[in-house]
Amino acid sequence: MATPLPTGLTSGTYTIDASHSTASFVVRHAGISKVRGTIDIAAGTITVGEDLESTAVRAELDAASVNTGDENRDGHLKSADFWHAEEKPVWSFTSKNISVDGDAYVISGDLTINGVTKTVDLPTEFAGTAKDPFGNDRAGFEAEVEISRQEFGLTWNAALETGGFLVGDKVKIALDVSAISQN
Repeated sequence: MATPLPTGLTSGTYTIDASHSTASFVVRHAGISKVRGTIDIAAGTITVGEDLESTAVRAELDAASVNTGDENRDGHLKSADFWHAEEKPVWSFTSKNISVDGDAYVISGDLTINGVTKTVDLPTEFAGTAKDPFGNDRAGFEAEVEISRQEFGLTWNAALETGGFLVGDKVKIALDVSAISQN
């Protein structure tokens, strides 16, 4: 049986509006604080079918655009110690399927970071639709996922004198997406 689309969302192609969308992350630092940053969404398309089963999502993020508010840290994240941004500049997500879990939608797909691809489940909230002042039909989505950075080959770390490590393994990634209908 086909799962209906969320109320207000119509079938067609939507392009992610990078200037009104955000990809952010949070990781524990030294076990006592959190470092937050953003990465630019370089491109993305949501192809909405007649139902959830025929809907697909594809997005690309620019690893070299990392911004944590500290140029030295950003440079280290772009280096071979972490993201190899020169050699592997694109992070990508390609959906495999979309399902409903209570009030949330779950987009399952392949996430590629640092050249390593893993399947993740991305709990997603449909924020609704609106017509902007320029006549564009927009759809909004919010999603969060927690990943293990080690599973993506991001293993650089430093031991702390008091025990533990400088950089936590768990990374929370949050997406706030505004997409414009191309129909």
